[in-house]
Amino acid sequence: MNLSDQLSLTAKDNLSKPAYIFNGEETNYQTLEGSVTKFASSLKALGYKKGDHIGLVVGNTPHFVIGLYGALRLGLTVIPINPIYTADEISYIVNNGDVKGIITLDVLFEKFEKMSESIPDVKNYIVGETKPDSSFESSPLKEKTYSFTELVQKGSLELERPVLNDDDTAVILYTSGTTGKPKGAMLTHKNIFSNAKDTAEYLNINANDRVIAALPMFHVFCLTVALNAPLVNGATVLIVPQFSPEAVFKITREHQATVFAGVPTMYNYLLQYPNEDEKDFSNIRLCISGGASMPVALLEKFEQHFDVQISEGYGLSEASPVTCFNPLDRPRQAGSIGKSIINVENKVVDENGNELPPGQVGELIVRGPNVMKGYYKMPEETQASIKDGWLYTGDMAQTDEEGYFYIVDRKKDLILVGGYNVYPREVEEVLYSHEQISEVAVIGEPDEDLGEAVVAFVVCNDENVTEDDLNELCKTKLAKYKIPKKIEFLEELPKNTTGKILRRSLRDQLSS
Repeated sequence: MNLSDQLSLTAKDNLSKPAYIFNGEETNYQTLEGSVTKFASSLKALGYKKGDHIGLVVGNTPHFVIGLYGALRLGLTVIPINPIYTADEISYIVNNGDVKGIITLDVLFEKFEKMSESIPDVKNYIVGETKPDSSFESSPLKEKTYSFTELVQKGSLELERPVLNDDDTAVILYTSGTTGKPKGAMLTHKNIFSNAKDTAEYLNINANDRVIAALPMFHVFCLTVALNAPLVNGATVLIVPQFSPEAVFKITREHQATVFAGVPTMYNYLLQYPNEDEKDFSNIRLCISGGASMPVALLEKFEQHFDVQISEGYGLSEASPVTCFNPLDRPRQAGSIGKSIINVENKVVDENGNELPPGQVGELIVRGPNVMKGYYKMPEETQASIKDGWLYTGDMAQTDEEGYFYIVDRKKDLILVGGYNVYPREVEEVLYSHEQISEVAVIGEPDEDLGEAVVAFVVCNDENVTEDDLNELCKTKLAKYKIPKKIEFLEELPKNTTGKILRRSLRDQLSS
């Protein structure tokens, strides 16, 4: 079974039931199923075939849902990309990922018009209209450009579906790498379907639920927990175009939402929202948290204020992503990521791969049908990450006597900004590109709103170079959340006897 076939089965049993609601407009399962098939048939008419790679660069709109499922139905490999990435970041993923076509929106299309020469292998741009006056007639890419709406409208319901094997690559998720360049985690049809199904079962997401999708859909957390898992079981997805407390509370009231998924930063904003009359989560039966560790104080304040349980979990792109959640049939353990979900094994091991007893800290490793088949075009990185069928997460953890897992420390240098991963090396490479910068070290600093903020320490050969100069450089190369909040100028960086930069000394310097 795969997501595409499951959608057809779900639609057959829920023809008139809303599959998703967007801007107050309901789309039922029958309509969604038809749109997916027609979009797939139009992709086929454009020359796409099983195994081709297509980029999905859209925000939280129906275009994402139809684009994803339509491409999967034809057997294409979908590469979701963050729409706010810079041209450099997008072009790297598109070129490295061998992308043949781009699905995007009219409000983002100008970005591709400007960068089209840097992605020469892209043959088509399929543009979703969000404005009534959208037109591509004057675009330099008009010969390559197609209307998303027209492809859905003109597509055929008669589609000879290709055979989708469990091990065929369905999605490639690019995740920041310690080398400074993103790595593409290849997730198979079995990976993403099993994780959606097992997550839905573990959290009891069912046909009566209305699940808020306020997280970015291109991110694997939302993709599995707030989109695929609900659609697998016939629930309704409430699509929020862009997160804000006001938008979440509004859609909760108007459509009697029952499940909310978010990162800790979102929960903090919801709790701090000043208009008490609008802070209504009375219909919410379950809140799901992931993406970063939730402070226990925040968790307890939120639960007390809204009288709702938060189930904190854990996942990573390479595992589709969910591996753990706090069980719902007993009181959750504050500070814990919970227990292994259905069909997934987690354990904590020492440097030799031996399982450690409760209370001892080691690396968290994962095994199950959700674990990726590898990194795209990176066999060495794949071999280093997957050993004897186990995915080595790089996260340090421990268990207790009841089998609950606790993350002790994130990957060694990972910075989590509002739930997004920022790897220091990527930011350092950009700063190093400035001709006057001789040394750079980037670390994370605790931030009240976002969890962590990026801080850079630099050694500069020209005293006239300012923090603003370096931030302007970063703005041209990095997404907004990766840009340093603060840049400190030092005469030299602290190092050990071998010349390795001592990041701990820099952290101590920030906290002193």
